[in-house]
Amino acid sequence: MFSYIQQIPELTKATVWMKDSKRVEHILKSIKESGINTLQVISDFDMTLTRFAHNGKRCPTSHNILDSSKLISETGQAELKNLLNTYYPIEVDSTRSIEEKLPFMVEWWTKAHALLIEQKIRKDQLTAAVKESDAMLREGFQLFFDHLHQHSIPLLIFSAGIGDILEEVIRQEGFFHPNIKVFSNYMDFDESGVLQDFKGELIHVYNKREGALLNSGHFQELKSRHNVLLLGDSLGDLTMADGVQDLQNILKIGYLNDKVEEGKQSYLDSYDIVLERDETMDVPNAILQYLTSAQ
Repeated sequence: MFSYIQQIPELTKATVWMKDSKRVEHILKSIKESGINTLQVISDFDMTLTRFAHNGKRCPTSHNILDSSKLISETGQAELKNLLNTYYPIEVDSTRSIEEKLPFMVEWWTKAHALLIEQKIRKDQLTAAVKESDAMLREGFQLFFDHLHQHSIPLLIFSAGIGDILEEVIRQEGFFHPNIKVFSNYMDFDESGVLQDFKGELIHVYNKREGALLNSGHFQELKSRHNVLLLGDSLGDLTMADGVQDLQNILKIGYLNDKVEEGKQSYLDSYDIVLERDETMDVPNAILQYLTSAQ
């Protein structure tokens, strides 16, 4: 390995895979030479900034936090679980193309949102639902959020989850800094504070490119930020930076949380750095530390 990678020891761990370490070296070098004022970070939320599992138990996504909360009736919980059991195997099926999966993902999210609307969830109940959940951000998240904030590096979170919930998760930890912008599925409450619908276009795991292009105004504001650090855990996350203007360098870091052997090759072909069952922010933190350190 070359010197740039040797300066980031976290990249030499056995759980870190790179198909082309020279390419990673080149991107790191280019971004560092451009300076941190040209950098933005674009990240997925569920199972990327949050843990996939803790002590052998799956951690909840922003949808799961609601699905398993007291706000959902037993019947509603059973129906939501049935949707998960039906559609999640399709989402992670490595034998199907993204095009094949698309209609199933739209079905899943549409049905799940309709079920949530039926539950008459109140806005003032969300804080308690998050507090009582087992939601966990990845180990080292404090350093990650603070480092970006201190260096005024924009963090765009692109999520197929529920924006109101994910914002609450970060807020309850005390790290929702002003440099953070979230694109997600936001709840629409009526005058009495009861969920009546979801706002805007549906964002699911495989249409984030459309979401990125729909929000081109945001990227226009950041047009001088033409270098990107992208974090995801799904092949659907790879298009989150498609709205970035005059993109020069992008370093893609993928968390491979589940079905490691089946997914290994496609992740290696798609992401520059693949992290196998890593529940920490160690590698992104080390890369940020390297990029923001003096030459």
